Amino acid sequence: MKKIVISFLLAVIVLPLHANEGMWFLMHIQRLNQRDMEKMGLQLTAEEIYSINNSSLKDAIVQFGGGCTAEIISKNGLVLTNHHCGYGQIAELSTEENDYLTNGFWAATHQDELKPKNLSVRFFIRMDDVSNRILSLVNDEMTEEEREAVINREISKIEQENNEGGKYTVSVRPFYSGNEYYYFVYQDFPDVRLVGTPPNSIGKFGGDTDNWEWPRHTGDFALFRVYTDRDGNPAEYSEDNIPMQPKYHLTTSIKGFEENDFAMILGYPGRTNRWMPSGGIEQNVNYAYPAWVEASRVAMDVMEKHMNKRQQIKLDYASDYARIANYWKNRQGMIEALKFHNTAASKRKTEQKFQKWASKKKNKKYENVMPVINSYYNNTNEISRHNNYLSILLRSQLAVWPYQMGNALSYYAEQNEAKRSEVLPRIQEALDDFYKGMYLPLEIELLASQLALYSQKAHNPAPMVASLAEQGGNSKEAWMRYIETITNESLFSSRDKIEAFIANPDLEVLKSDELFALSTDLLNRYRMKSDEEKEWDNNFKKAYRMMIQGMREQNPKQKYYPDANSTLRLTYGKISTLPDKGNNDAAINYYTTLKGTIAKYKPGDDEFDIPEKLIQLYNEKDYGRYADKNGYLPVNFLTDHDITGGNSGSPVLNGKGELIGIAFDGNIEAMAGAVIFDPELQRAINVDIRYVLFIIDKFAGATHIIDELTISE
Repeated sequence: MKKIVISFLLAVIVLPLHANEGMWFLMHIQRLNQRDMEKMGLQLTAEEIYSINNSSLKDAIVQFGGGCTAEIISKNGLVLTNHHCGYGQIAELSTEENDYLTNGFWAATHQDELKPKNLSVRFFIRMDDVSNRILSLVNDEMTEEEREAVINREISKIEQENNEGGKYTVSVRPFYSGNEYYYFVYQDFPDVRLVGTPPNSIGKFGGDTDNWEWPRHTGDFALFRVYTDRDGNPAEYSEDNIPMQPKYHLTTSIKGFEENDFAMILGYPGRTNRWMPSGGIEQNVNYAYPAWVEASRVAMDVMEKHMNKRQQIKLDYASDYARIANYWKNRQGMIEALKFHNTAASKRKTEQKFQKWASKKKNKKYENVMPVINSYYNNTNEISRHNNYLSILLRSQLAVWPYQMGNALSYYAEQNEAKRSEVLPRIQEALDDFYKGMYLPLEIELLASQLALYSQKAHNPAPMVASLAEQGGNSKEAWMRYIETITNESLFSSRDKIEAFIANPDLEVLKSDELFALSTDLLNRYRMKSDEEKEWDNNFKKAYRMMIQGMREQNPKQKYYPDANSTLRLTYGKISTLPDKGNNDAAINYYTTLKGTIAKYKPGDDEFDIPEKLIQLYNEKDYGRYADKNGYLPVNFLTDHDITGGNSGSPVLNGKGELIGIAFDGNIEAMAGAVIFDPELQRAINVDIRYVLFIIDKFAGATHIIDELTISE
């Protein structure tokens, strides 16, 4: 299955009230953070963390696969990230005969390392502030459309000026909702290969039950390697490529740590919305998230049913299921946490103070900002509910594939023979990708079950869906009969039928294909915006930007940091405990041990089974040099860092910049963290690097990987 990228309206900033709050730009560390960090235990200079002209810590941090973080941990380009970040690639490389997801994989030599079809890492080169340059070109008299056009033209110039003839990827991003702009220069390396992964029973131990929970006992890590051409440049896969010789790689520390020790995390946090108004929070809690949770549960039930039939189906859909399950639990936790913290009410008080400030004569330009924002949310509550049901529905490939491939085939049919020959390889490649991992009975039931829910629950559903529901009923059984019928008759039910169309293109076949018509209807509805909705969006966008601008003017002495938006950030804090619920084996509730893993063991259980060798190592207390000084083998630990999705795989570093762990999760009590920061409860859950090395060395026997590392003892 392929991912459908759903765009949501994103906010962009933060008000730091606590020492450990904030996701900071590396270029601002010396000015804003270094003194605080030194007081807490940092032993590096700002230049050692971020340097343009010399190698520095940032040169070891990469964005992994576009959605996670990873770190370079050897002079030969070895990459460490989370097991769940590499989950899709591990599943892709697995078959029933060689099931690396279930059984693990450890390459004995470089030649044994496995290349996933599409995987790259991105290195951060430098960044700079272009706010004055861009904002000097716009004014308050411009419409949002005019403003956007001017800004986009200037962004194109900046990107062109800094890409060095295509050597680099340059991205200019807005911050504080368009009140500031920065450009980021990156270099992408597309040849990344799997080196090692523990079995699922270690890498995903605890499954969905333990996800977002503490205490955790998960060995959530995997190893990859970056390859270059013989001159050290990025290159597509080739047998002639060589392991990367990076500018900088992390030293790995097995000395351990204690509560309140300083730690920092560098990574690519995905999205936070800390400026989100009260109306947006209420919309999410009451409309958007409940729809997402309900539709996700329906999808998961269908997928589980079919994935349990055969291991190959489970492998083909493992990554998609894990992604849905992760957000299903996340959204549930968000609803509960936002309600528990009374976040909307707290935000409303801030907005009322802002409105009082804006009513003063000198601040009159901000007087209508909050009324416009509140009106927007009132107008779009039902739309947000609809969009979330539809977003999950579009995870069914029968909802999307016919539209995507149908338009490609339509274009193909209209071309001359020469042009057809040119586009045919891309069509064939898409067919290879889709039909290799698609299980039709699952896709039929997934689409039917989602259509039943969507037609019953969504406000103003797609026209064809509404009409079909009225004619044939909107029960799952009715939709199953309909989807089975039109799929069996459809061009898109098999590769053979599409190959036959390619051999003899006939546009009338496409026009009469009802599955193609349904898919087109759904995608058109997803993109549809009435003129009234467009006006609401434009008014909101301007008001939101002005709200942030006004609140910063209202509190000019506050130290601000930008909301996360998948750009490299640093967050710092300390090793930190949580209130103990009495269910942790550890002496202090900031870490867990292998003893706790064994205590959760359930033979034959998908989530809590354990390899026999791990049990044997525990019984013999054969921990090698990775045991804590107190004798136990550490597994996971807590820090009070401000992180979010996208930080998965981020290195946890001590005051010397040495690797002590890998961030992989947050705790359910702080699920409101995308909107507010709770210093009492918000924690990052991390894999202790000593457990990682123990699994590689003692469990897997991959001592050649250990030999490759720079280890501080």
